[in-house]
Amino acid sequence: MAKPKHFNKLAKRYPDYIAAVENLGETLKTAGPLEPKVCELVQLAAAAATRSEGSVHSHARRALKAGASAEEVEHAIVLLTSTIGFPAVSAALSWIDDIEA
Repeated sequence: MAKPKHFNKLAKRYPDYIAAVENLGETLKTAGPLEPKVCELVQLAAAAATRSEGSVHSHARRALKAGASAEEVEHAIVLLTSTIGFPAVSAALSWIDDIEA
């Protein structure tokens, strides 16, 4: 899957910065015992909690690629209802639907 236009613009403008951010992300995922799928589901939940549509798209895709089922991706979001509220969960689910279509 191609990266978003905005990300590509940033990567062109600040290649060292983007390389460092990507390296940090990969380093953190391997720094502990969590499986890649679980790491992506945790980051997906954080993206939903901060209402970051682009991050929800990215981490949902990554979670699916890491072996999560569509049901697991959706469940990771639905679990947030009592923490971040129905409107935020509903929005995040709609963003996940964007990538499943």
